[in-house]
Amino acid sequence: MSRPTLELEPFVASALRAAVPRVVPERSSAPVALTPLAGFRRLPLIQPDLPQRILAWRAALGVTQAQYLGDVHALADRLPQASHALNLCEDLYHFMIAFAAICLRGQTNLLPPSQAHSVIGEIADAYPGCYAVVDRELRHEALIRIVVGDNAAPGGSPSRTNPTLPETHVAALVFTSGSTGAPQAHAKTWRTLVETAKLAAQRFIGTDAAGASIVATVPPQHMYGLETTVMMALAGGCAAYAGRTFFPAELREALAQVPAPRVLITTPIHLRACVPAPRPFAPLHLIISATAPLEPALAALAERAMGAPVQEIYGCTEAGSMASRRTVDTAVWQLYPGMRLSRRDGADAVQGQHLDAPVLLPDVLDDLGDGRFHLRGRSADMIKVGGKRSSLGELTRALLRVPGVQDAVVFVPEPEAGREARPAALVVAPRLSARQIRSALESMIDPVFLPRPLIRLADLPRNAVGKLPRAALLAELERRLA
Repeated sequence: MSRPTLELEPFVASALRAAVPRVVPERSSAPVALTPLAGFRRLPLIQPDLPQRILAWRAALGVTQAQYLGDVHALADRLPQASHALNLCEDLYHFMIAFAAICLRGQTNLLPPSQAHSVIGEIADAYPGCYAVVDRELRHEALIRIVVGDNAAPGGSPSRTNPTLPETHVAALVFTSGSTGAPQAHAKTWRTLVETAKLAAQRFIGTDAAGASIVATVPPQHMYGLETTVMMALAGGCAAYAGRTFFPAELREALAQVPAPRVLITTPIHLRACVPAPRPFAPLHLIISATAPLEPALAALAERAMGAPVQEIYGCTEAGSMASRRTVDTAVWQLYPGMRLSRRDGADAVQGQHLDAPVLLPDVLDDLGDGRFHLRGRSADMIKVGGKRSSLGELTRALLRVPGVQDAVVFVPEPEAGREARPAALVVAPRLSARQIRSALESMIDPVFLPRPLIRLADLPRNAVGKLPRAALLAELERRLA
């Protein structure tokens, strides 16, 4: 599994500029006092408040809540006045420090969908006056950079002061991945993040795994990573591992450095890389997967190879995580407690007390009642060819069932003028020809949906969480056809 397979192609600048809401902050170097909003509750930064509990793991060294709060207050004192800050820290603990410090200053974390130079530049341009908190070198000379790190920041003394934040404070702007079009920004209030983390902890951790060690292969700038690492540590009573976990060898080392019970937060693309690993992993309590559909066959392989049940999360950037299932057991999803489905404006929506309003979902669901549902696929995935309808997700799953296909995606390129749009496919299948793949597909799908062109690649252009941004697919197709 090579690193380039998870790098994100730069987005089209004009598309991102249109997607990013513009907020102009004041320019000043004076400290910002966090002013409570009248009539609104304030929620603690850390729940439960236990100063000596381990909040994060740095290699095998545990960081207590008190030590973390000292680091947060020390960084908050160094931040300039602004309304928004780009949180670009790659080390999870550095990200957690920056995330809280930015919030304590009454500011909003900007969480870009990629660390690509063009993406960061576009977001910075859309939020004049914003600055960046980093733990590595950054090429944007015009952007104010605040460095957080073991040697670059003085660090704070242990603190017993657990601050509170207004529940309505917009803690983060999280961007969609761009898998179905231009990335869109979504505001996340502190209350929504806290309550979603509590619901997830109730569903996955429970009392039998209190204080679980969270090891993740997903970055905290992504909604899935933010909820299951940073917020599970701050509001779910868990401890998050801060080191690198990109390759299977790094993941194995990370799991060996933290105590049981261990929970792995990952994606199908990482599971596929870990299943054939020659050496065993430390015993796991649970594996959680999201960001892309998980095939039951891969879930079964992962459970046998890694010795733990695999739970799959359903969610979206718009609403956060909301449902789960054990993939090897059922195709039915179960909503988190207190959440319910409804229909609004002809689309499926989800409601919950922790959500500010009903959220329209980007998917088509079959509501089975009692919080259960079938997932039919993305609304944008439905296509019509020759008077017949299908789903790009179903076509992709059919392609993945062809023996010898390791990875694949079916998508619809931009249609030529006056011609009907037809599906195309990018496939990773080292031992198969395009003709062999098409021949196998003919017995699985209607011939009108056979993808043309079907192009074989060494790797698909997946981003850091395994998603396939549409801009990256179109660029790859154009290169191959040229």
